[in-house]
Amino acid sequence: MLIESRPATDPEIAALVTAQQRELREADGGLDGQVTVTHDDIRYLAVVVDGRAVACGGLQSLDATTGEVKRMYVRPAHRGRGIARQLVAALEELAFQQGHCVVCLETGTYLPAAIALYRSCGYEPIPVYGQYVDNPYSVCFAKRLPVAA
Repeated sequence: MLIESRPATDPEIAALVTAQQRELREADGGLDGQVTVTHDDIRYLAVVVDGRAVACGGLQSLDATTGEVKRMYVRPAHRGRGIARQLVAALEELAFQQGHCVVCLETGTYLPAAIALYRSCGYEPIPVYGQYVDNPYSVCFAKRLPVAA
């Protein structure tokens, strides 16, 4: 397994984000009809297994001290192998390298596996923020990153 940076224009990242958005629409009962594609202001990481990207996640800077995890997705056939946990750690390292001391994220109340993952990685609930404020299905989390010695 390899975790590598990929541009937003990478076709495998686009395919993973499209699959993530499709799965989210199915999970929330089609409540969010908006399809979101990749964004240039998100730094994407891909998890590559046997030469194929099987997972992705992104980091978007909200401000000088805060990064937001975006577009976390692991293809169903590769779940349960610890890939998401390693990807979260890699995104936290990227945030640290970019000078962020806090990482936050949003997920849906209808995604208990995602909530369990983030809690087990040390994320704590925070008030819903930004574009998620009016979404009754959004829950947000944050984690303070360790300070370099």
